[in-house]
Amino acid sequence: MTQRSDEGNVAPGAEAFQVRDDGIGETVICATCGVQRQVVSAQTCPVCADERQYLPEGGQRWITPEELARRHYNTMTEEEPGLYSIRTAPAFAIGQRALLLATPHGNVLWDCLSLVDDATIAAIRSKGGLAAIAISHPHFYGAMRVWSRAFGGVPVWIHDADRQWIPDPAPEIRTWSGSTKPLPGDLTLIHVGGHFDGSQVLHWPAGAGGHGVALVGDNPNVCADHRWVTFMRSFPNYIPLAADEAERVVAALRPHAFDRLYGWTPERVIRQDAKRNIERSLIRHVRALRGEHGAVTWSARA
Repeated sequence: MTQRSDEGNVAPGAEAFQVRDDGIGETVICATCGVQRQVVSAQTCPVCADERQYLPEGGQRWITPEELARRHYNTMTEEEPGLYSIRTAPAFAIGQRALLLATPHGNVLWDCLSLVDDATIAAIRSKGGLAAIAISHPHFYGAMRVWSRAFGGVPVWIHDADRQWIPDPAPEIRTWSGSTKPLPGDLTLIHVGGHFDGSQVLHWPAGAGGHGVALVGDNPNVCADHRWVTFMRSFPNYIPLAADEAERVVAALRPHAFDRLYGWTPERVIRQDAKRNIERSLIRHVRALRGEHGAVTWSARA
């Protein structure tokens, strides 16, 4: 998609996308978590001041969308038919990817990046544009309002339990309540809670050749050993999720069939047996919190 020039800047044609006369106003982006907000609301980033994130030793740092675009660019990679990974390079802030899910009944963008550029918008439009955006939790809000307005103000779906974390309320930012919400293309948002009260997972039943896919952000989070996931309240501050909260996450996923799981970076993928591995991981997590280690082992599917 976008290529870097020899000087390290984005190549011609990949300028920062500017939404004009949209009412967003002047914005800045937190350099630590990547969430964009209006200048008037930008003091200390509340997402980073929370115990699940952190403020760097040098203190709060904001950058402008233009500064981000001068130093970074986005790439798009096909993960499987109908699913595309979009990443910012070099990595910025937390470094999450967005996932574009293309369906015959409308496309959905899962999680958001901070960098919105013309090349990425053109690439998404070439695959049918967007019908909706859904975001797993506040750490991955990125520039969600700009992404929405780049595609005509499509709804950005956030669970109502995370309403307090929305940086700048706007008509395109929609909240929902309950346990599940249907989205275009036979997709379903699942409220799992845990990492954040409103954490959600996107279920794609047609993915993985019809065996089903779960797009999870980082809750549950795929471990370095991809046979396992973990359940955390804070990843950078190493705060594990309480046993009853982890159990609620897994209970919310049980009614939905899936064999594959995509996490927040390309390295965090479970290609098969994902649902069974989540159940096994829950047992290990709960026992580890009780001080019981080495009690759960992994065995391949019979």
